[in-house]
Amino acid sequence: MHQRLVRARSQTRRQFLKNTGIGAIAFAAMLQRDAGATVEDNPLTPRSPQFPAKAKSIIYLHMSGAPPQHELFDYKPKLVELNMKPCPDDLLKNQRFAFIKGHPKLLGTPYQFARHGKSGAWVSELLPHFSKQVDEVAFVKSMWTDQFNHAPAELFLYTGSSRNGGAAMGSWLLYGLGSESQNLPGFVVLISGGTDPTGGKALWSTGYLPSVYQGVQCRTSGEPILYVNNPKGMDRDSRRRSLDALRKLNESELKDFGDPETLTRINQYELAFRMQMAVPEVMDIGREPKKMQEFYGAQPGAASFANNCLLARRLVERGVRYVQLYDWGWDCHGTGKGDDIVYHLPQKCKEIDRPIAALLADLKARGLLDETLVIWGGEFGRTSMNEARGGSKFLGRDHHPHCFTIWLAGAGIKKGVTLGSTDELGYFITEGKTSIHDLQATVLHLMGIDAWKHTFPYQGLQNRLIGPEGEATIRHEILA
Repeated sequence: MHQRLVRARSQTRRQFLKNTGIGAIAFAAMLQRDAGATVEDNPLTPRSPQFPAKAKSIIYLHMSGAPPQHELFDYKPKLVELNMKPCPDDLLKNQRFAFIKGHPKLLGTPYQFARHGKSGAWVSELLPHFSKQVDEVAFVKSMWTDQFNHAPAELFLYTGSSRNGGAAMGSWLLYGLGSESQNLPGFVVLISGGTDPTGGKALWSTGYLPSVYQGVQCRTSGEPILYVNNPKGMDRDSRRRSLDALRKLNESELKDFGDPETLTRINQYELAFRMQMAVPEVMDIGREPKKMQEFYGAQPGAASFANNCLLARRLVERGVRYVQLYDWGWDCHGTGKGDDIVYHLPQKCKEIDRPIAALLADLKARGLLDETLVIWGGEFGRTSMNEARGGSKFLGRDHHPHCFTIWLAGAGIKKGVTLGSTDELGYFITEGKTSIHDLQATVLHLMGIDAWKHTFPYQGLQNRLIGPEGEATIRHEILA
C-alpha cells in the first residue's frame, strides 16, 4: 500500500482524476475507512534487488574540494618537463575558469611517481600506504562533469542534478532496497575536515522521495546523533509509554488519511528508540582492539577521517546500506600555505593514506570486501596550469571539469585495471570518457538496480538518479 500511496500522491490532480475517476475515488475512500492502512508496511524493510546484486553496501569516500589528480594518480612526465612554461593557446580557447586570469603557466607535479603492484599502477609518493593496495582497485582516469563550482558539482554527483531538491544516492538505494539493519539508519553520513562539504546537507537529502530515506549524520564526539537521547527527567520506560501513545494517534491519522509521511513518522520514532541502544555501541571505536585502532590511525573521541573509516567498517558490518564519508580540505588553489600543493596537500594525504589502506585490508580480511563497494574521489578535477591568483607564489590548481580520477574497489569490481586516459598534459580525456550519470548507473547496477527503471514520479516527470532523460552507460570495463 505504501508504494501505491507514494505514487498516487506524486501525480498531478489532472493525471489523478483522468486515471481514477470520481466514482472510484469515493469507492476507495469507503474501502479505506473499512480496512484502514497498515503500519506493518515498513518502508525500510529489506527488499530483493531487481536482479542479482554484486554489492550489499557502499562506502563512499568523498574528498570535498576536489583533489588534484596530477599529484596523486594521473602522472604526466610531459607536464613536468614543461613546468612553468606558458600554457598552449589551444587549452585556453573558449574555456571558462573559476579563478585563473590572463595567460597561465603549466604546472608539473613536484612529487615523484612510481609503478606499484602487479598492475603497475602509477601512484604518487604522497600515498605510500595506499600504493600497496592498488591491485584491489579499478582506476577511472576519464571522469568528467559539466559543473566547475563545488556545490553544484557535488549535488550533481550525489543527486543527479546540479540544483537543490534532488534525492541523494543513498536515499535512492534505501528507496529501492530498504535497510538490512533495523536498529541503525540505513544511510549514514560521517564528516571530517572541520566543516560540512560545500553542497551542505542537501547532499544527503531525500528531495522528493519520502523522508524516511533521509541520510543521518553521525558524530564521533558528543552525542552521535542529535536528539535521539531521552530528555532530562525521562527514562527509557517513560519514553516507551510516550511513544506507544503517540503511535496510537499516528495510526489513527494514517487510517483516516493514508498519508505515507505519517507512516514515515511512526517508523522513524520507533527507529530512534531502537537507536538509543545500538548507536552508542557501534560509534564507540574504543571497543576495537588497540592494534586495530593503530592500524587505522584512529583515536577514540576525535573527529577524524581515520575514525570515520573505522566506523564505516563497523557500520556496514552491522547491515548499514550506505555510508558516506565527507572529508573537507582538498580545494588546492595555492593562495597560501593553507591550500597549496606543497605544504597543505601532503598533510591532507597523510590524513587519509593509512586509514584508506587499512579500510580496504580490514574489509578484505573479514570477507566484507566481497559484498561492499568502496568508492574514492572528488567532485571534479584540477587544471594542468598553476592558478597564481593575485600573483600568489604558492603552487595550486584551479577547478577543472574536463577530467579527473576516481577509483573503486570491492564487490563486483575488476581488480588492478584502469579505465580511460588523458592527454600528455592531463587536460582533456583521450579515451574512455565516463560521465557522472555513467558512474551512478554503474553503482546502481552493482547493487542490483536498473538505473532506467528505478524511478519516482514527481512534477510530471519520471525522476531517476541518472536524470529524467536516462542518458547513461554502465561501465562494464571495470566490472568483474
